[in-house]
Amino acid sequence: MQEENGTQVSEFVLLGFSDSSEVEIPLFFLFLFIYLLTLMGNLGMILLIQTDPLLQSPMYFFLSNLSFLDVCNSSIILPRLLYDLLTDRKVISYNACVTQLWSFAFFATTECYLLAAMAYDRFVAICNPLLYSVTLDKKICLQLVASCFLVGFVNAIIQARGTFRLSFCGPHEISSYFCDIPPLLRLSCSDNYISTVVLYVLSTFVVVGNGVIVLISYSYIVSTILKMRSSTGRRKTFSTCASHLTAIVLYYGSLTFMYVQPGGLEAVEQDKVVSVFYTIVIPMLNPVIYSLRNEEVKKALKKKLSKKIFLQVPKL
Repeated sequence: MQEENGTQVSEFVLLGFSDSSEVEIPLFFLFLFIYLLTLMGNLGMILLIQTDPLLQSPMYFFLSNLSFLDVCNSSIILPRLLYDLLTDRKVISYNACVTQLWSFAFFATTECYLLAAMAYDRFVAICNPLLYSVTLDKKICLQLVASCFLVGFVNAIIQARGTFRLSFCGPHEISSYFCDIPPLLRLSCSDNYISTVVLYVLSTFVVVGNGVIVLISYSYIVSTILKMRSSTGRRKTFSTCASHLTAIVLYYGSLTFMYVQPGGLEAVEQDKVVSVFYTIVIPMLNPVIYSLRNEEVKKALKKKLSKKIFLQVPKL
């Protein structure tokens, strides 16, 4: 991508969190620990869902795709961050910056739509249980997930193109630990009005649009739960939905604060805190949220662990 003034930026400097080694070394071990937990939790969730016959419903198909997206999101951010925390010159090439921004926009947008699809899944399962297997058969589930990835792909292209059509005259220091749109728009020396409008419009459409789908789905779900006669059934059903609703509130809330709120481009330090939440913390928390509040996942995990322990016991 060429700049409007005919020149081309060769690299950017990621300012990260701090230049002090006293801070960077503890941060390195903290983020390394989080990254390992994220990989273990999400890859373990995928493996568990793929190998357990009791976890073959549409809900777990969507959940395995959510875990895949969390692994991808973390892997385009954290390895680079870990490397920068151990080096003095935190430089990222122009092409690598474009790739990282596009990849993040792709996976983040896809996850927003996937969470909305999961809300629809819970709506059908609770409000129309007799039609669940017909309404969400394997073909429809594949089409829903493919649509999420397609929309994410298109949105990422538009966002990346809108950002890197701008001129960057220097200094080329990005006030973040990865190539994100708001800090790059602040860095541009050309008129960023159109790119800013595109960011807000598309972000609002993605977050708010999917949020409306979630709200409508859960309004019907709550109404159906309240009509249940059995308190045990109400508790079990609500527990199943609570994990998904928790993940949605955390993810949509942080994205709204970063990309949708008016005047978001003026914030700098608070952007780093919020971005840490949706790029690093939430991908680690998602498998914990779903496993701790889901009885079927806990039973499947206990069965796998007990089977593994049993197989390791030597025969006399």
